Parts: sequence; C-alpha cells; structure tokens
Amino acid sequence: MHRCLELAAIGRGRVGNGALVGAVLVRNGTVIAEAFHDSFGGLHAERALLESYSSVEPQDTLYVNLEPCCHYGKTPPCTDVIIQKGVKTVVYGMDDPDARISGKGIKALQEAGVIVIGPFEQALCERLNKGFIQVRKKRRPYITLKQAVSRSGSIANDDGSMLKITSPEQDAWSHCFLRATHDAILIGIGTVISDNPQLNIRFDHNPVFSFTEGLNEKKANLNNSINPFRIILDPNMKIDLRARLISDNERRRTILCVTPQAAATDPEKTAALHERGVRMLSIPKAGAIFDWLALWSALMTPCEDFCGITSILVEGGGKTWQVFRSAGLVDEDVTLVGGS
Repeated sequence: MHRCLELAAIGRGRVGNGALVGAVLVRNGTVIAEAFHDSFGGLHAERALLESYSSVEPQDTLYVNLEPCCHYGKTPPCTDVIIQKGVKTVVYGMDDPDARISGKGIKALQEAGVIVIGPFEQALCERLNKGFIQVRKKRRPYITLKQAVSRSGSIANDDGSMLKITSPEQDAWSHCFLRATHDAILIGIGTVISDNPQLNIRFDHNPVFSFTEGLNEKKANLNNSINPFRIILDPNMKIDLRARLISDNERRRTILCVTPQAAATDPEKTAALHERGVRMLSIPKAGAIFDWLALWSALMTPCEDFCGITSILVEGGGKTWQVFRSAGLVDEDVTLVGGS
C-alpha cells in the first residue's frame, strides 16, 4: 500500500481535480506490475495496470489506495476490468467519497466473487487525497494556511518590506513538503507588491522515480517536478506587469483573480495578461471580499486546458491570513518560527 501511495503522488499536478491513485499487482510477495493515474481524463490506475499486464493469475493480489470506481465517467469502470481480468483479491486503502461510488465499487467486486480487504492504511490514504475528499464532501479545496513568524512576533520589517525569517532547513521543508503537496499556492496582491515572489519549488523534492521493470517503461526516469499553480487575489488588478509571477517561464500556471469591474476598467492590461497566458478569473465580490462560492467553483471546475485543483496553500500576507481565518476556511494551520 505504501508503494501505491508513492506512485499515486506522482499524479499531483497531472490529474486536476481527480484523485491521486496508484495500483500494484503482487504475486507470491513480489511486485510484478504497477501503474498510477497519470493524467486528467486518462486511465485510472487499476485499468492502466491491468490493460498493460495480461497474465493475471489466481494467486495475485491487486493493491490500490482508493476504492475502485464502478461508474462510467471519462473512462469505463475499474471494477469491470478487475473482474474481467480475473483478479481474485483486492486490497484497498480508503472508501471513495464520491457519492456515485462510495461503497458501490466494493459491493460490485464482492458480488462478482472477488475477495476485498480494507480499508487498509486508511489515514495515510486519506491524507494523500485530502483535497479530493474535501472537494467531494464540502465543495471547496482543502486549505492550509502557512505563515512564518520571528521569535519576537514580526512577519515583516517595520517599513513593511520583506523580513527573512526562516532557516535554510525550514525553507527546504516548506518547498519539498508543503508546496510540493498542494495543487496551488495563494497570496494577496499586497505580498506581490512588497515581495515580488516566485512561488515555485526550488529544492529537489522528488528525484528520478523508478518503476517496476517490465511495466510503465515509457515513464521510466520520470521526475515529478511540476510546480503548483500560483493564485493571486487582486480584486482591483493592481499587479505590475513586471511582477515575476506574470513574467517568468511559469506564468501560464498563474491564476489572477480580479473583479469583473477591474477587468473592464483596464482592457489593455487585461489583454496583455491574456497574451502572456496568465489565467484570469473574473470573480464578483460579496461585501469586501470575493464571493467564496464563485471562487471555489472557478478553481475546481475544469475549463479548456485547466483541469481544476483540490488543495491550496495560503502563504500570505497578513491581511489574506485574516480573511481566511475570519471566514472559517482554514483546514490546517502551519507556523514556522525563526529569526530573532
């Protein structure tokens, strides 16, 4: 099951608002085949594995970190291919929170005579797919709020400029663990103006990944170096066109949230942003802040080449932190303490 989770994690940044799923086929204690959900709308892990590996034997056990699906969506049901290929035992990690599946996949396998064991390592499996679960159950992304505070309680210099607080070790952890395990990083326009950040992963968080020999050879030496999306809350479209988030090589992964009025008021800047490939979301306000339901819908819903997100790391600044806390939108709170 741990190998399933390793495989599943490679799908982050590739599967949009879908689930992170890995599948492993074991024979007599040895892994003989494996696969993972590698693209939005692509084959699910179980089907990718079983369609690539034809010689399933009665003693084989299929491990998968999420309950196999049993409905027709973008792909046929995974339960069908499991039954058709003659898999006799399935070990699964967690129930699927999607109402179309939730328990029905397990029932379909059992009714076909498949031995089903699970949930197994449920907490780990749910942790990996916390965003997928949140979207299905609460209709919004999973939100982690991260802040860095000096021992004296400061988050910036007295003049408002950026204060370096964290150590190199904390920076590496923030990049390799926090940023690398969220679909998007969110900040307010104030942080863009004061810090001009990059919001990318600048540490080696996932070296070359090896697959079981004989399967997924075309994906050998895959490196999961996809950066999270960068979300900027900028209702009045104050962003400077020289800002790194809309000028660097990752600008097509920047999502700028503005009000409809702001976009209409400055058509030249709007056109320039579109020309650069920056994704602009026109979100109405509800009082002094964006309409949360409209924002979540726009961020979760696939549109053209954007496949949706399920988790957000809110990195600041202070006003943005307060807005999320006041709205009761923080699922996890991380504070790094350092500096003087």
